[in-house]
Amino acid sequence: MAERKAAVFLWFDSEAEEAANFYSETFPDSSVINIIRAPEGVPDTPAGRVQVVEMTVLGLPYVLLNAGPHVQPNDAYSLQVYTEDQDETDRLWDAIVGNGGAPIMCGWCKDRWGYRWQITPRMLMAALSHPDRAASARAQAAMMAMQKIEIEVIEAALQGA
Repeated sequence: MAERKAAVFLWFDSEAEEAANFYSETFPDSSVINIIRAPEGVPDTPAGRVQVVEMTVLGLPYVLLNAGPHVQPNDAYSLQVYTEDQDETDRLWDAIVGNGGAPIMCGWCKDRWGYRWQITPRMLMAALSHPDRAASARAQAAMMAMQKIEIEVIEAALQGA
């Protein structure tokens, strides 16, 4: 693997390894690369405790840090995941929400650790940038009323149904 020049950095209380395993099992092109454990002599940290997990999520480099509850995730960070069809949208959304997460509006959901994900069908992005601005506005209005994106509803809105 080529040396990384940057990575997305996520702060966890103590669940970085659990989250990394969930992300790598849920998202394609995702894997745990390295787990760094505390050596003997680190103050207030038992030897062997997971400190850092290096991984990829959807091919992107990530570092997950166990650093305590001092910083909580918020809406300022989310990862937009593009899906090809309703089955993939349902699978990813249901995995996140069904694993202790929560639905949010407009295709967003929050995982059990508080991080936000946008599970976004590619078709939705095409609808929002449709050259017929009235069709695009109808698609956006339909999206605004949804939690998980339903492709059939967006397609119907594009058609004016």
